[in-house]
Amino acid sequence: MNVLKVIIYFSIFKYPLTLEEIFSFSCANNLDETKKELQKLIENNIVFRFGKYYSDINDHTLVERRLNGNKMADDIMPKALKRAKLIMSFPFVESVSISGSLSKNYYDDTGDIDFFLITKPKYLWLARTFLIAYKKLFLLNSKKYFCVNYFISSDRLKIAEQNKFTATELITLKPIYGKAVFNAFIAENQWALDFYPNRTLSSDLLNDNFNKPLWSKCLESLFKNKVGYDLNHYFKKLTLKKWKSKFKHLKKKEFEIAMKSTNDVSKHHPQDFQSKVIVKLNERYNDKNKAFNLNLAMENA
Repeated sequence: MNVLKVIIYFSIFKYPLTLEEIFSFSCANNLDETKKELQKLIENNIVFRFGKYYSDINDHTLVERRLNGNKMADDIMPKALKRAKLIMSFPFVESVSISGSLSKNYYDDTGDIDFFLITKPKYLWLARTFLIAYKKLFLLNSKKYFCVNYFISSDRLKIAEQNKFTATELITLKPIYGKAVFNAFIAENQWALDFYPNRTLSSDLLNDNFNKPLWSKCLESLFKNKVGYDLNHYFKKLTLKKWKSKFKHLKKKEFEIAMKSTNDVSKHHPQDFQSKVIVKLNERYNDKNKAFNLNLAMENA
C-alpha cells in the first residue's frame, strides 16, 4: 500500500500526482508494479483517476488547481533564482536551495518563496541577522519573495528530525548555489532515501561556483574573529528570547521542533507544519483503514 501512502501524502496539499511522480515517491520496484497497484486502488474506489492524474479525493477541480499552481511556479522561478543569487552574496552563506511548495513546482498567490541555507560554522546567526536586517530595511519586512526560514551550519549537516515530512522536504529541495557543500549535506542525510529510494535530487539549477562580491568578503574579514563570534552568540540569544515571548502558544516540544534554535540550526516555522502534516497524515491513514479495511502503518514524528 506504499503507492496509496504517496497519494494520501500529497492529497493533504490537494496535489494530485502522475503515474511517474507516484513511482518516484514510492518504494515500488518498477513502473509496472505501480500501475498494477493503482489499478486495484481505482477498482476499489480508493483512488480516482482524472486524465493522467491520481488522487484519493474524488474532485476533478484539484487537477486544475495543480496546473494553475505549476504555471505560476514556472512564472515565479526567475524571481526566485534572482533572490537565491542575492542571498548567496551575503557573508557566511555557503549554499542556497529553494524549498517549500516552489521546490515541488507549485506556487499560488498565498505562498512565499522559501529558502534553505547552509552557513559557515560559528556564524549561522550572524549570517541570519544580516539577511533579516536586509529584509526589514529594504523589503519592508516582506517575506513574500524572501522567506529565509531554515538555516543549518556546514559542520552539522545531518537533519535530526527524520520522518516522512522532513524526508519529503529534503528530497525535493532545488539546490541553486554551493555544490560542494550541498553534496556533503546529501551525503550526510542518506536516511531520506529509506523513505524515497526511487528519488534522485534535481541539480539542474545548481551552480558550481559563486564569487562573493567585495562588500561581502570585507564583512566576512571584519567579523571573522572573536568579535564576530561573540556577536553571533548574542544574536542567537536575542532572537531566541524574542521568539519565546512571541510564540508562547507553542508547547515546549512544539517550540523545540518548529523554532529550533541551536548553534548549528535556526528554524522559523511558527505554524509547525511538520507536526501538523504528520498528525493529519495519520488521521487520513486511520480513515482509510476503517473505510476500506486496510492496514496502513502510522508515521512517526
